[in-house]
Amino acid sequence: MQDISTLGLALAFLPVFGVIWILYVWGIGARLSCYAVLRMLTQLLLIGYVLIYVFRAQTGGIIVGVVASMIVISGWIALRTVPTKRWPLYSRAALAIAIGGGSVLVLITQVVLKLDRWYEPTFVVPLAGMIFAGSMNSVSLSAERIYSELAGGATYEDARRCALNAALIPITNSLFAVGLVSLPGMMTGQILAGVSPILAARYQIMVMCMAFAAAGLSAAVFLWLIRSLAAADKKSP
Repeated sequence: MQDISTLGLALAFLPVFGVIWILYVWGIGARLSCYAVLRMLTQLLLIGYVLIYVFRAQTGGIIVGVVASMIVISGWIALRTVPTKRWPLYSRAALAIAIGGGSVLVLITQVVLKLDRWYEPTFVVPLAGMIFAGSMNSVSLSAERIYSELAGGATYEDARRCALNAALIPITNSLFAVGLVSLPGMMTGQILAGVSPILAARYQIMVMCMAFAAAGLSAAVFLWLIRSLAAADKKSP
């Protein structure tokens, strides 16, 4: 694949700084975006070195630890949209991501791909990352939406419907756009690496299926797990 020089990578940040400048000028506040970009840069540089070690793992324990860490971290980040309820909801968010995303991960790696080693790092870790990221976003959206709807006077059932619908909007848009508006990351990467476009398309179909399923299942499980808390909040003055 084409190498990216340090200077070339630095140039990729120019439009990022442009967006941050717009946020500052418009009075929206650029601090959060600056922090997010800085975290992204630091985390990706660090994970690049960590994955060299992870991909050489000869035992499943290391991979299980990596996957568990993804669940723990994604559960916390998912509740950024409801900061006042983060601690009461955290265990439920993490469990929902583990159930919804974990079940899909097992199906894809052990049944669809039939990996020679069940913990094959070069497959399990990247796929887990995609799955749990989608689960995290859907839980985050559903958490924000259900409490917004409840605060507006909606019943739990109506709020739950609105929350699940909102949680699935990003992945549903992706399903509509894939192949017409966008060539997603996995497909593009495989094509750039010289893989047949047909095989790349099959992998991308698999990825879209797992993303939709993980997002929907995680959001649904989360909304089911918080029903008693949501009902209590609804009754409280």
